[in-house]
Amino acid sequence: MNGQGIVHEIHPVELPGPLVPAGAEPIVRATKIEKYFGRNHVLRGCSMTVYPRETITILGRSGSGKSTFLRCLNFLEEPSAGRVEIDDTAVEARPLGDRPRAERERIRKLRTDAGMVFQEFNLFPHLSVIGNLVEAPVHVKHVARPAATELAESYLEKVGLIDKRNEYPSRLSGGQRQRVAIARALTMEPKVLLFDEPTSALDPSLVGEVLKVMESLAHEGRTMIVVTHEMQFAREAADRIYYMHEGQFVEIGPHTQVIDDPQDPRTREFLARFLGPSRSRQAAATPQDEAVAPPPAVGPGPV
Repeated sequence: MNGQGIVHEIHPVELPGPLVPAGAEPIVRATKIEKYFGRNHVLRGCSMTVYPRETITILGRSGSGKSTFLRCLNFLEEPSAGRVEIDDTAVEARPLGDRPRAERERIRKLRTDAGMVFQEFNLFPHLSVIGNLVEAPVHVKHVARPAATELAESYLEKVGLIDKRNEYPSRLSGGQRQRVAIARALTMEPKVLLFDEPTSALDPSLVGEVLKVMESLAHEGRTMIVVTHEMQFAREAADRIYYMHEGQFVEIGPHTQVIDDPQDPRTREFLARFLGPSRSRQAAATPQDEAVAPPPAVGPGPV
């Protein structure tokens, strides 16, 4: 509990994944996150618990609030209400008030601990690949340039692009640029990686090379929260899936539930676009389903 009485409740299905060390505490606690843009109520009391070494995926229609929720986790968007805790750094929403220096420092720490990989890469066009990777460690974390360069080269090796270290972003394919963006996020050595639809801006022929890197990170135990429409990635890599509808998490669980046997008619309707009636129960609700009011959101806390 914090000074304003915000209590984080772990939902019964938020069980530690198989790679989580025994007895580990959650590394991410997002509690009752609300977000308004004017009169538009985008997030409605969203809560999430993530343990170290887990991969979490968030599914949902465009405009459902997925990316906004992700950006609230590292305060790229200021929540209208709620609390975010990553590792041992906690920040409460304060949308209308100035923050004291100590709070601003906690937000800076939160952003360092939660590395973001964006849809559109966001590489510096005037810097080489290696220059993009060393910029933040040198200037934000004050790492010596030789040490930052050595670390950056190790992550370029991991994403298969060490031969591109001196190229500029304009000379890379979209898939290569996104892999550089992943390496750049890793070079900051964050506690959790946030992926905002990392393949949505790519030509379909380039999606596989990015997903291969992400799957490798998931299997080695990187803590990741991924907003995506890539159902195969969610099925193979995610420890837990959150389906978001109109700013609420309405279904949470492993892929065997949320993708293969969804309980909520809103989840079934969404998945029908991807899987078809022969592979999932979501192929249109039965008359009995239609007669029952949609169940409430399952996220912890009131919504």
